[in-house]
Amino acid sequence: MSSSGNAEFLIEPRWLLPFTPSSTVLEGHAVAVGDGRILAVGPAAELRLRYGSCLRIVRERHALLPGLVNAHTRACHSLLRGLSVRGPRLRWLEETLTPLEGRALTADLVRDGTRLGLAEMLRAGITCYADDSPLPEEAARVAAAAQVRALIGLPVRDAADAWAEDANAHLAQAEALWDEYRTHVRIGLYFMPQPAQGLSDGTLMRLRRVADELDARVVIHLDELPDGISIEGHGDRARDGSDSVADGSHRLRWTSSPRRLTHLQSLGLLRAGFGAIGALGCDAEEAQLLSRYGAALIACPQAELRLQRERVSLPGSRPGAIGTDTPAAAGALDMLAEARCAALLFGLTPLEALRLATLGGAMTLGLGGQIGSIETGKSADLACIDLDAAGCRPVTDVAAAILFGATRAQISDVWCSGRAAVSEGRLRLFDEAELAGLAAHWTQRLALEAAA
Repeated sequence: MSSSGNAEFLIEPRWLLPFTPSSTVLEGHAVAVGDGRILAVGPAAELRLRYGSCLRIVRERHALLPGLVNAHTRACHSLLRGLSVRGPRLRWLEETLTPLEGRALTADLVRDGTRLGLAEMLRAGITCYADDSPLPEEAARVAAAAQVRALIGLPVRDAADAWAEDANAHLAQAEALWDEYRTHVRIGLYFMPQPAQGLSDGTLMRLRRVADELDARVVIHLDELPDGISIEGHGDRARDGSDSVADGSHRLRWTSSPRRLTHLQSLGLLRAGFGAIGALGCDAEEAQLLSRYGAALIACPQAELRLQRERVSLPGSRPGAIGTDTPAAAGALDMLAEARCAALLFGLTPLEALRLATLGGAMTLGLGGQIGSIETGKSADLACIDLDAAGCRPVTDVAAAILFGATRAQISDVWCSGRAAVSEGRLRLFDEAELAGLAAHWTQRLALEAAA
């Protein structure tokens, strides 16, 4: 696999996991990188002859794989760790997370929390992420400034929040931000309806029409959709038989039909480009319905287990991608840990689980032609992991050694579009002393907020 062009550097790992359709693990191979892209993949000796004058990055104990793809997170919540985490998810959101976020949420928190979360993800080998941010314009600016690939969710709900006052304003804000980033090379946008915060069928139908016009993805968290046609509120229940009720905080709460995805199907939302988060709460019938419409199922195993409903049912089909969800629930932005958990839950081989964390995520996010595998012409979003940091451990099954024997602390090098983000374990895109100061500042500030 080769392409014309001048290579800036060669990466020569011990093992290469390209995640192309036909390959598994390669030894003695190298990757040539130039102008932010992969120029060639092939035997190291051949590429050294072809690109003799370029820099060689030799990693004799390491495996090179595509940059990990976090298919769902809320990066700014890196500042909100330490909360009590107890399911079910809707109750935790209503009683714990949403009140704190409502008191503490500012543009500064989103900017600083996103920077800290992004730095943590880069250290963990994550080079692309889908972010469900409460203030998407702030999250997009942070990712754009860092020159990292991100898809930013555009929240849509009926009630007022920090971004907009009602559904009309949410959609207007979303379309304005869409125009701003329409041609951006690294920042993409998608719609993230917020049923847990109030969402009517009428708003969902309007959203579907806008998404169709823009050819935009729509992603909904299944565990934020109520299972039945009634909901416990803090105020009076609606008596007109409608799908929404007004509770004591004057919010509208959308209630689904008894079959959540069947209801979304009736609204025309199920299609290619639709994503459903929450694999552990998705039964076999719902998984088959998603597959029939070409929609994606995204698992966030650690957060889902911590916030599980009374009964967890494994779906009839495997998820297409995995994510970390909010670090307030999962605790860490760690895709290796999520892949390990997914392998155990869904009976995946190590290679299958790692594929979910790379090419599976890229394809689910609509980026399979750009990232997710090590192929000529794709962006050089890459991660290198040291499989023998102690210098004394034999490696026979490379994929298993990565999945079950390594941690994110062993990520030694990360490249985003050919640009070094982490080199020999050191973060390059951010000032680590500045990040430490930010973390200390927010620890104190949020402690005062909690006390107040």
